Amino acid sequence: MYAIIETGGKQVRVEEGQAIYIEKLNAEAGETVTFGKVLFVGGDSVKVGSPVVEGATVTAKVEKQGRQKKITVFKYKAKKNYRKKQGHRQPYTKVVIEKINA
Repeated sequence: MYAIIETGGKQVRVEEGQAIYIEKLNAEAGETVTFGKVLFVGGDSVKVGSPVVEGATVTAKVEKQGRQKKITVFKYKAKKNYRKKQGHRQPYTKVVIEKINA
């Protein structure tokens, strides 16, 4: 059984036992979070939401909080002596899907 959930403005396909990296959530490591925006549930019986499946939830356990590798943002305009260099590290939350309730 799998589901498609929406979190952090993105849609993610999840299965039970799967570890995923999503946009940062305000939850400590070891806490349980529930995703209520379930768009699709697949498997033996398919349920399609319009836009969400009524009564369906996905529970997950927060494994850790972290930040991704640093990327360099470099802005440059030719012949104008304009150069701007910035770095950025995107925060993330690693969760393990425990149960799909549909």
